Amino acid sequence: MSGDPARRPLHHKILLGLVLGAVAGIAANRLAASGEGAQQTVAFLADAVAHPIGQVFLRLLFLVVVPLVFASLATGVANLGDLKKLGRIGARTMGFFFLTTAFSAVLGILLIESFRPGVGFDAQTRESLMRAFGGEAARVQAAAPTGQTQGALAIANLVLDAFLPRNIIEAVVKMQMLPLITLALLFGAALTAIASERRAAMVRWLETIAEAMVGIVGFAMKLAPYAVFCLIFSVVARFGLELLQKLAFYLILVLAAYAVQLFVLYPVLLRALARRRPVEFLKTCIPVIVTAFSTSSSNATLPTSLRVAQQDLGIRPTVAGFVLPLGATMNMNGTALFEGALVLFIAQIFGIEMPLTKQILVVLLCVFSAIGAAGVPGGSLPLVMIVMAQVGVPPDGIAIVLGVDRLLDMGRTVINVMGDVVCSAYIERVEAQDPG
Repeated sequence: MSGDPARRPLHHKILLGLVLGAVAGIAANRLAASGEGAQQTVAFLADAVAHPIGQVFLRLLFLVVVPLVFASLATGVANLGDLKKLGRIGARTMGFFFLTTAFSAVLGILLIESFRPGVGFDAQTRESLMRAFGGEAARVQAAAPTGQTQGALAIANLVLDAFLPRNIIEAVVKMQMLPLITLALLFGAALTAIASERRAAMVRWLETIAEAMVGIVGFAMKLAPYAVFCLIFSVVARFGLELLQKLAFYLILVLAAYAVQLFVLYPVLLRALARRRPVEFLKTCIPVIVTAFSTSSSNATLPTSLRVAQQDLGIRPTVAGFVLPLGATMNMNGTALFEGALVLFIAQIFGIEMPLTKQILVVLLCVFSAIGAAGVPGGSLPLVMIVMAQVGVPPDGIAIVLGVDRLLDMGRTVINVMGDVVCSAYIERVEAQDPG
């Protein structure tokens, strides 16, 4: 490979930006501890320099999510032609999502229950963390659904609003992806029932939109190495090394669970179900992994996932355009893992016993709440507080881990997104073998 930096592959540049951002962030964090003047300088660099550059990259990705999801899903469904085929692909996709999400939740709970990092947690440290991050925990709780769903009618309306809101524009403005996915699926299905010439014209129009959105992603990815540096720098510069030390055992366990998912479960699934070479597959997905890690957002990573799946992994647009947008909203493996681990960790800190029946309940709640988690940074936190309340764990205890949640959010986003890409590879293989 040439030593010319301009000729380096993009994923090498992005990885370099990630490493340099982490190193610079650690150095800045240490510098900030030396005095008030240094602390103000570091805060200025993080807030006024690094943050805006990172946000330009993020917002370019968010900008294309809505048109790209709609165009990709509608095109994928319309090109299938046969709604029975859509049902078959949908059933296989949802089965994959459910099983891997359940595995993730069980894995997180098993690790925390086996090593019990919250047992003997220093009470003074617990109280200091509660004081430091209590205000942030209150803001997270305020963002959670009210939970006032008394009676069958109220529950029915809640489900209807999640999938078929009265105002689709309002839902899209709030980045609620389930209604958008429902509309795209219905639109694509409706296209299969109209005259072939008119359907082909609309499909070409939708494909043009999708291609244009992928083009915008290409513009954003040119900024990616610098943006990733800035995003990682901003996060790491704010980390207190003392805080990391206090929660080190918990962090190591959760990150180890992420590693098991990424480097054990997914390669096994790639070999067994997708008939792919795991090392080669994961290497090709480096741009997806780095984008997910730096943005902490499944939605922001979706354009990159679609681009890599179609252009580099050879997954057909009909499959990638159906599985990946659906997965960005409904397949949250890493989120389920994190939620299960967090609930047990906080319960251990407060000395709350979690018998097997409650652990099973936690797994079920994590699986279903993960489906409703927003694909944005920190989107799972309000829902995990609801899970905590359901099993008798103080929801405000989440304040103990909020200081390091961005690091964990980066990791669980990688697991979420890679689960979608692995699923699309599996669906591609089975559909290629059984196109009828």
